[in-house]
Amino acid sequence: MIPREEIGVAEVPGGPPLRLVRHGRDFIIMLDRNELMSSRMSGSEAALGTMTLDRLGSPANAKLLIGGYGMGFTLRAVLARLGPKGRTMVAELVPGIIDWARGPMQELAAGCLDDPRVTLRMNDVGWEIVSARAEYDAILLDVDNGPDGLTRPANNALYTPDGLRAARRALRPGGILAVWSAGTDPAFTRRLNSAGFEVEERRVRARENGKGPQHHLWFATSP
Repeated sequence: MIPREEIGVAEVPGGPPLRLVRHGRDFIIMLDRNELMSSRMSGSEAALGTMTLDRLGSPANAKLLIGGYGMGFTLRAVLARLGPKGRTMVAELVPGIIDWARGPMQELAAGCLDDPRVTLRMNDVGWEIVSARAEYDAILLDVDNGPDGLTRPANNALYTPDGLRAARRALRPGGILAVWSAGTDPAFTRRLNSAGFEVEERRVRARENGKGPQHHLWFATSP
């Protein structure tokens, strides 16, 4: 049996610390005993990026905001589809996450943070959203295990009626708010509808080979 090895701890402003664990060739980011993400299960995070671009009229030239770098699966999926004029801002609150991407997970990151189409902002994605007006073609959120503030209580504001209205203001007409979740949440779907979004929900397998548990994605289109 291959033992798990803790190789890093990252402090989360306003929340409990995250731990980076290595298991053989795989990496796992953990919150207490919860596995937030694993390098073995990248399919649904990549789908968050590709399926969002599939729903945009001009995906190659899109301007995107990604909330939470994680292990970079969503970012790399987006960059594979964006053209040279496309732009992506990544808002990451936890410096340790980026330290891991540039350190022990450098090979996995594959240089995505140094792509000229990427701007890295060490900031709360909620602040980036409320500061924007009709700026983004899509906002992609994968900062928790679903539409609640698991990693830090302040993230709850993203999923409230006020937070969803702020996302609408930050999006261009026809823009998409895409949200990743480990499971369904009918109350969140109702809040999206009440905020004026047209909502589509999809179930996606965790692994790129179509296996593993099913995760849940919301694609909420702004009028």
